Amino acid sequence: MEHLKLQDGILYDGSQIEPFWAFRQFQIKDSSIVSWVGPMEIKSENLIDYEDVGLEIKGDEILHFIIEHFDCQPADIRLCYHRQRLFVMIIQDILAEIGIKTRRSGDDLYSKDGNQGKLTVSIATCSASSMKIHFAINLVSEGTPDDVEVAGILECLEGLKNENIPDLADEACRNYIMEISSIEKDITKTRVF
Repeated sequence: MEHLKLQDGILYDGSQIEPFWAFRQFQIKDSSIVSWVGPMEIKSENLIDYEDVGLEIKGDEILHFIIEHFDCQPADIRLCYHRQRLFVMIIQDILAEIGIKTRRSGDDLYSKDGNQGKLTVSIATCSASSMKIHFAINLVSEGTPDDVEVAGILECLEGLKNENIPDLADEACRNYIMEISSIEKDITKTRVF
């Protein structure tokens, strides 16, 4: 599995959840995680979650992760949601290590410090050929919808700066790739009946 860190932020508009986005944009021929910091404004035609229809999903400064897996054919939506939750828990552990206390509800993280707002957005989906996850962490609350209480991780921890975010992203991607690899190795050494 390959990690690509984009230096130049791009707008996440929901089109990046389409299959083969990493291949079409960056010629990645493997399961991958692409990470970057940039704004988000999801167009209504790119909404995947039926519960989100009619809602604004946006923010000015967000850490994005796009994960795509090709290892299960046909793609399995249940496995994709399990992997999404695994990634959420990896993020929760990393935030706890740096001093940001969170509460998890499903695939969302909420701040437990001061501003009790929603820190993340996420979706999992499948195509015929791959499983896709978008996971995003608000860095700041600016530009987010007025009808949702939102928190940004830069607002939750004094001393956390924009320059710390690439290291946080790298650690999250490294830990996720290690977990997936470890599972694969455990499968190869386990006797089944």
